[in-house]
Amino acid sequence: MIRIKTKEGASLLIALLATAIVAGILLTLRARGIELSWIAVATVLLCTFGVVSGAALFIIRKYVAYKLKPIYSIVLSRDVHTREIFSELKDKRVENIGEELTAWADTNDKEIARLKETERFRKQYLGNVAHELKTPIFNIQGYISTLLDGGLEDELINRKYLERAEKSIDRLINIVNDLDTISKLESSMNRLEMTRFDIVALAKEIAEQAEIEADKKHIQISVKGADNLPSPFWVQADKHYIGQVLVNLIINSIRYGKENGATRIRFRDMLDKILVEVEDNGQGIGKEDLPRIFERFYRTDKGRSREQGGTGLGLAIVKHIIEAHGERISVRSELGVGSTFSFTLKKVELQDLK
Repeated sequence: MIRIKTKEGASLLIALLATAIVAGILLTLRARGIELSWIAVATVLLCTFGVVSGAALFIIRKYVAYKLKPIYSIVLSRDVHTREIFSELKDKRVENIGEELTAWADTNDKEIARLKETERFRKQYLGNVAHELKTPIFNIQGYISTLLDGGLEDELINRKYLERAEKSIDRLINIVNDLDTISKLESSMNRLEMTRFDIVALAKEIAEQAEIEADKKHIQISVKGADNLPSPFWVQADKHYIGQVLVNLIINSIRYGKENGATRIRFRDMLDKILVEVEDNGQGIGKEDLPRIFERFYRTDKGRSREQGGTGLGLAIVKHIIEAHGERISVRSELGVGSTFSFTLKKVELQDLK
């Protein structure tokens, strides 16, 4: 079977066919006694081949351009002139055009899928925001309505309801602050203030600040390597944001840790990186929840998380910050055993500090 790959090849094939037909006619005439010189026959055949090949190429190009014009108009999102199609088709094989259009269709399909996923995420995100804000707002509304309906004069309930309303307001403030933090992270993470600092000293400082909350559950916080400061673990990162990462991870380990438990912060030298690990022996995270814990507002235990005062945005903020540094955060966990969050930061050699 003849495979025609170009417009020129198709026109030549048509010209050869037309020339063969004309040659057959001329040979028949000579066989019947009509005087025809070989020079005249050759001239007629050459003219036939040239005229037919040129006409066929012109017609084929016009037809292909007519068929491709609406397709290219869609691909380029504008009206396309026929001369542009002629220029585009010049020296191109048919399968090359097909490959280009197939690649465009694949890219377009991927873009549509991405936009659908983005739209799904946006709807889910807005729904989660509305749900998180609705509970404290309704609580505040209920407490204030009770006080206005006569509870304000009742000394047994007025202070209690005002304290509950204040607690709900604090929760609203925390949610708004975390949402504002994520918004800032997404819009200005390219402006990190990179400095060199002792990550062990920073972890020790934050751990000391968290001791009051840890003491409520008799949780012991230990920072390995903090006995002899400065430590050999120096990193280059944004100190403010990395401090926020450590605060979130340490506070989480306390909130979801068990009574008389422990939170351990460890550091490992990974050649050009420093690995930071925050480990607890608390309730742990189920396998089905692990892939989603860094999503905004995702909670493994929704009721208990709200009781602990969490907004569901802490780990999402942590992930944003670490990824903005070009690093990754991971977690390993087992129900009833505990969880370990790990992330890396760029290491600074001690000789570079001198």
